[in-house]
Formats: sequence, C-alpha cells, structure tokens
Amino acid sequence: MNGRNSPAGIRAPRRLACLFAALATTLLLTTAAVGQDIGPQSQTSREQVEKLVGLWKDHFAGADSLQQRRTAFKALMEATPGPTRIQLRQIDADGVKAELMWPARLHHPIGERVILYIHGGGFSGGSIRTHSLLAGSLAKAASSDVLLIDYRLMPEYGYPAQINDALTAYRWLLDNGYDNGNVVVAGDGAGGNIAIETVLRQMQAAKPLPAAVVALSPITDLAATGGSMTSNAASDPLVDKAWIETLRKPYLGRRPPTDPQVSPLYADMKGFPPLLLQVGSGEALLDDTLRLADKARQAGVDVTTEIWPGMPHQWQLFPSLLDDADRASQNIAEFAIRHFADRPKE
Repeated sequence: MNGRNSPAGIRAPRRLACLFAALATTLLLTTAAVGQDIGPQSQTSREQVEKLVGLWKDHFAGADSLQQRRTAFKALMEATPGPTRIQLRQIDADGVKAELMWPARLHHPIGERVILYIHGGGFSGGSIRTHSLLAGSLAKAASSDVLLIDYRLMPEYGYPAQINDALTAYRWLLDNGYDNGNVVVAGDGAGGNIAIETVLRQMQAAKPLPAAVVALSPITDLAATGGSMTSNAASDPLVDKAWIETLRKPYLGRRPPTDPQVSPLYADMKGFPPLLLQVGSGEALLDDTLRLADKARQAGVDVTTEIWPGMPHQWQLFPSLLDDADRASQNIAEFAIRHFADRPKE
C-alpha cells in the first residue's frame, strides 16, 4: 500500500496539525501568563500625561548637572501631596535611614508582610519624601507594610554604596520579624536597578530570597545600548542616552558599564524570583525593560511585563495627576499579594 494513502500517511498531517495547534495554544497561554493587557490609552489619559510632561519640563529646564536635577526633582515632588490614611514611623535599619508605613486601619507597628521600596532618581536624587505618596498607595492597596529607604546618593557615594544600603535594609527586615516569603522588593528607574542587583547579590550569597521583585522602568543597561535610547529620545522628557552617560562615571568609577554587578541585563538570572516589570511605551528605557524581560524569561524566571501606552518615566509617582498611576499601583499591589506567602487561599 502506498504510504501516502495509508492510514498512517493520512494521520501524519493531522498529527502535525494538532501539534501546531497545541503549540499555538501554548504560546498564547504563555503570553497571557507573562503579560498584562493594559489596553489603549484614552484621550483623558493623553491630556493628563501632557500636563505632567509640562510640569517635568518646567521644573527640569536647564537642570543638566546631577545636583541641579536632584534639586529639580525634590522641588517637583514637594509640590505634590503626601500619603493619607497611613501610619508611619522612622526606622534605623542597621544604619540605613528608612520610613516604615502601614495602612491606618491595620493598627500595628510591624506586620506580616512588607514591600521594600527603593526610590529612583538616577542614583543621585530622590528620597523618602519624593516617593512617599507611591509607597503609601502601595501599603493601602496591598494591605502590607512598606519600608521606604534613603540610601546613599552619588556623586557623594558611588557604587556599591546604594546596593549595600538596600541589601542591609532587606536583611534588617529578615532580622526583625518578616519572613522572606512575605517580602517583595521594588524600585523605579535607578531604584529598579538597585532592587534587581540587591536580589542578585542575595542569590550569589545563597541567602533567602524575597517572594518577588517589582521593577518600574529599571535602568538595566548602563552601557545604554538599547535602541529605544534613540528611537524614543523625542518622547521621553527625562531620560536619554546622554543622561545615562552622565550618570556612569560618578557611579561606576572605572568599572565597565557591562559589568553584571551594575547592569542586570548582563547578569545570570537563573533562579531569580518572580518579576513584574512596568514601562511606558515612549520611554528611552523601554528596551532596558524588554531585553531584561526576555533574558529573564529565557533563564526560567516567571516574568510579567506591562507596557503602558503613552506613559512617561516614573508616571506611577503621580496618582493625583494621572488615573493610570492609580491603575499601575493597583497592578503592583495585586502582583505582590499573589506572591506573598500568606496570600489568601484560593
């Protein structure tokens, strides 16, 4: 019997068709598992972003040096409201200045679960005050504590002071009543870089890892090789290749920017905890996020990537101006809740 017309010959194409269908379904499920459908940007959102970008430009006009940008960022954020309906206390986390926040309704000094938040600001700016509104929003949305730290800044302190401070704060949490399975480490921009590098350092030391990591538009490649550094230069009012190059020398000294201890894009991500990445579609750091997501996923990391249409760098800091800042914070909180060890049983 001719194999082409035999039952086996007929079944073979059908098997291949079934196999391709199964693969397609698997790919769709995988995509759904690692991504979030943010949806198109609304007209209201575009108008809100336009106002925020105007504020950025007004405050940062002529601010080219590290100190000038630090001052401009501080002035902008001090004009925004602080958090409400939270309790807080000042903390000395083994020498790292910090503020512990928790929702007012929970009435406890130290709870069961916590988000360690590492603020952004180009390694040279930002503070507890600049990020207190976001931290308070996360505390309420996740019903958890938030430890917001003031790490040492450059140019006064270069690498590795920032990562050392974050790692000290993380270990302080573990020494003061928090189980590592109930800790999520988070940060934005340079703080996202520090958050990832802190956990990589903990991995290298073979010590307990957090439940998950959240990085918002992280700087993952201090060599600034991402294509979006150029393609999104016109749409990003805060970050460009020249600014990353400005940061490099005082932060790195003689260390190469492709060193995996400073640029997580070049690190071995195998064994890294679940990772949530958020980035705006027009950011210069878009490719820093997407390339890290791809590398982490290839290493077997559980990665969720959110690309927010039209959002500028650090949009999550402005819930009083942007509806999408509230939405993004809610997504962060839900991600944290899903990964806390004491999450509600399904």
